Amino acid sequence: MAVPFKISVFLTIILGVISCTPLTLYYKPGAEVSRMQTDTLGCETRALREAPVANEIRQSPPIFYRGDRYCNGTNCYYSPGYWMPGHIYTVDVNLGLRQRVEQSCMAEKDYQLVKLPNCNLSITKAAAPAATTRLPQLSENTCAIKNKDGSFQIVEPG
Repeated sequence: MAVPFKISVFLTIILGVISCTPLTLYYKPGAEVSRMQTDTLGCETRALREAPVANEIRQSPPIFYRGDRYCNGTNCYYSPGYWMPGHIYTVDVNLGLRQRVEQSCMAEKDYQLVKLPNCNLSITKAAAPAATTRLPQLSENTCAIKNKDGSFQIVEPG
């Protein structure tokens, strides 16, 4: 089944935006990436258990648009005002707590949450395609390459 053009353009834009965001991960020097992922999953599960999803439906306040006055020189006319209902949206009231529980759990395992900037194009092209399997020491020059399969490569430009 072919994907309609508008949807494929939309998906391309979304994937492009996602690939521009920094790599956020839990970091512990020397830890194996597979161990970090297992620890993260365990802490996410604990956080979900201790602070489950608690969605609330909310509505922003309605907005009143007053009518306008139109005059043609001799007569004036008024258009009536109208109300626009507020938007209905959902909020997970436990999201912030769940994130704090997860970060606390990972801190107990000596991880800290870090954001690594994306490597520029010249570094990305020069690096041999690979996936990081053990978290290296970081410096202010460290950057990340996101691979298409969801893995990443942490690079220390020389």
